Amino acid sequence: MRVVVTGRQGQVVTSLLERAAERAEVIALGRPDLDLEDEKSVLAALESAKGDVIVNAAAYTAVDKAEQEPEKAMRVNAAGAGFVAAAAATLNTPLIQLSTDYVFDGALTRPYLESDATGPTGAYGRSKLEGEARVQQAQPNAVILRTAWIYSPFGANFVRTMLRLGASRDEVGVVADQLGNPTAALDIADGVLAIAARLRDDPTPELRGVFHMTGAGEASWADFAEAIFAAAQRCGRKAVRVKRITTADYPTPAKRPANSRLDCGKLARLYGVALPHWRQSLDACVERLLSST
Repeated sequence: MRVVVTGRQGQVVTSLLERAAERAEVIALGRPDLDLEDEKSVLAALESAKGDVIVNAAAYTAVDKAEQEPEKAMRVNAAGAGFVAAAAATLNTPLIQLSTDYVFDGALTRPYLESDATGPTGAYGRSKLEGEARVQQAQPNAVILRTAWIYSPFGANFVRTMLRLGASRDEVGVVADQLGNPTAALDIADGVLAIAARLRDDPTPELRGVFHMTGAGEASWADFAEAIFAAAQRCGRKAVRVKRITTADYPTPAKRPANSRLDCGKLARLYGVALPHWRQSLDACVERLLSST
């Protein structure tokens, strides 16, 4: 199976390249060959790559900066996703589009289902939701995967930030009133590859549409941080305390959902794909990060 993925340096792209092994050949495409703001480059690059499945992992992901650059976010995450979907339809190739928990407002008190009403509260979430709509309009042979709280040994993410802060501090203040599902990018890669293989071979309509895919288990950011510091301590790092603070104590330009939990039951039922518990994957990630420093 030949999987063509947009982007070259993101956490999911890097994880796909590592996890592919004997299951798939992963071809990563990025600028200048493929630019999500340039429709012609998107079609030309995807046509040349000749993939069995296309994965759109490239995105504008600077959540706070998007509040100052909403047009840029919309060009990349909405129009760009539409360009990829249109190219996939032209090439008669199934598509996997990565999306986000930010399409919801976070007001529910239970994990979100795919059928729940969306209501993004910021520019980033609005751009990703519009991207979902353009994908569904242009390429019905597509899976939209909403994921959340991604971490990995690669790139910038919460785990790496906590390890960096913990190296020089005895206490770190972390928000405790936002809930979500920490999700390892390497686990996302495994899920994407399994879904891609099924999507390529099985035309069942129910396998298309929107799905949630996150790590099992839930946590607040403070819970997540405590687990990171505990894992680091097992690797020989000093103990670090977490000071539990509120969202109001740590204002950001973009409003974060209070509840980012996603119900992944649909994906498990229809694809048989369920990601491991976040704590299990976190330990391996922390060990790897600390062994490389």
